[in-house]
Amino acid sequence: MGIIAWIIIGLLAGVIAKLLVPGKDPGGIIVTILIGIVGGLLGGFLGKVIFGVDSIDGFFDLSTWIAAVAGSVIVLLVYRLVTGRGRARA
Repeated sequence: MGIIAWIIIGLLAGVIAKLLVPGKDPGGIIVTILIGIVGGLLGGFLGKVIFGVDSIDGFFDLSTWIAAVAGSVIVLLVYRLVTGRGRARA
């Protein structure tokens, strides 16, 4: 997949992750895209390590989207923990 496909998957996976884990998050569309892209990479890596499958096969494969959204949810939760602590100290 090309960089444009990763950005599109990242955007959509980040939006889906924010819908699945409601709450107020700092950051806008750029943060959503970055969370989605990092989440997609994390989801693909975890799918390969844990299940031994190549979970990022192509743009239209369901496994790609499931891995990207699952990874994005994980990254979003970690992002909230990190940014939440930073605001509590200030």
